[in-house]
Amino acid sequence: MKTNTHPQYYPNAKFKCACGKTWAMGSTSEETSISICANCHPFYTGTEKIVDTRGRVEKFRKRMEKAHSKTRAK
Repeated sequence: MKTNTHPQYYPNAKFKCACGKTWAMGSTSEETSISICANCHPFYTGTEKIVDTRGRVEKFRKRMEKAHSKTRAK
């Protein structure tokens, strides 16, 4: 059997969220940054937060508005 095949395990690894919450949990990396956690996730908080970096939501809204205006013209 090969030795040293598993990565090092950190039982008190630090996790940091973009909202500012930090906690310790076991992981194979010493520090991890995440963008959304249970503290700020819309499903758990009940608030809608759109995380759109490519402008897809705006494109969709423009298409919907354009389609809605075409149906009114008929």
